[in-house]
Amino acid sequence: MKYITRTVWVLSLVSLFTDTASEMLYPIMPIYLKSIGFSIVLIGILEGVAEATAGLSKGYFGKLSDISGKRAPFVQIGYAFSAISKPMMAVFIFPVWIFFARTVDRFGKGIRTGARDAILSDEATPETKGKIFGFHRSMDTFGAVLGPVLALLYLYFFPEDYVTLFYIAFIPGILAVLASLLVRDKKQPGTKEPVKTSFFSFLNYWKVSPPAYRKLLIGLLAFALFNSSDIFLLLKAKQAGLDDTVIIGVYIFYNLVFALFALPLGMLADKIGLKRVFLFGLALFAVVYFSMSISTSIYVIAGLFFLYGVYAAATEGISKAWISNITSPKDTATAIGTYSGFQSICAMLASSLAGLIWYQFGPSVTFLVTGVAATCILGYFMTAVKYPAR
Repeated sequence: MKYITRTVWVLSLVSLFTDTASEMLYPIMPIYLKSIGFSIVLIGILEGVAEATAGLSKGYFGKLSDISGKRAPFVQIGYAFSAISKPMMAVFIFPVWIFFARTVDRFGKGIRTGARDAILSDEATPETKGKIFGFHRSMDTFGAVLGPVLALLYLYFFPEDYVTLFYIAFIPGILAVLASLLVRDKKQPGTKEPVKTSFFSFLNYWKVSPPAYRKLLIGLLAFALFNSSDIFLLLKAKQAGLDDTVIIGVYIFYNLVFALFALPLGMLADKIGLKRVFLFGLALFAVVYFSMSISTSIYVIAGLFFLYGVYAAATEGISKAWISNITSPKDTATAIGTYSGFQSICAMLASSLAGLIWYQFGPSVTFLVTGVAATCILGYFMTAVKYPAR
């Protein structure tokens, strides 16, 4: 573990605290939203708009981080925004306010993501990118285990008291902000003059980026266009007959699998290649969605959440490691931010589309369409995207 530096540890702990706060709320979010009058279509639109906000801001602030040569302020401010959004969700239940509070949370993610991932990339070599990003994802996702466990314990003693959970989630959020203050900038190439750049200036990176980056991005964004919010998987579990407590338990199980497999799969990717591990994860995703379209068994759905956890471990950190290995270090935040910006626009469309298909044709068709699309995208990666540098 000698490749895990102090900075990587600090960022990983910050992510653990933040995910504890966020994931304490995530599994009960669709239940809470439905309890205050949100329809399945409106839930899909809410998640899509929130992710689109995060994505566009990821691109802008990633570019701003690169040209300013600063990372730490973006990390610290971003985590602060996410922390204050938690109690905001419980103050009022008006749809416009809920949209605003959720957007503040995602905006915070947009501010910090590019800068944080650039720091992680700077702390690694091309031969250890899988390990570093895998370790960070593992710690981040352990927060997604701890958060729902705390939510499960609370709801056991106080059933359906969802509002109080939003206030409790503020505590680990504040711990994340305090820990982020330990992050320090290395000297980065950048201007010392006041930095000015337009909000959409990151879009220009597409024109000057390496061809390998553009080919990779086409595949990743095509996948994002059909990869809707995990909320729909939780709703499927609810429809299969699982009560609120069991749904949270299944979600904990999924995140535990994700956390346990992220580092080993990152290490494997450093040995056999990032592309091979990513393709393995994408194939698992297709299997999960095809199976979800036909399964109503509680036990099968639980098994599919296991595979879904392995899929996430094989793709989320790996995709960012892949990007950082084929782009210049001075453009890392911009490259990842640009990808995240386009990805979140696709996520908005994916979640909105999934909500509409579910409403019109039911969950089986929703999952079947996604499974078919994932299979086609898998074919693109196998034939059109070259094996990345390691």
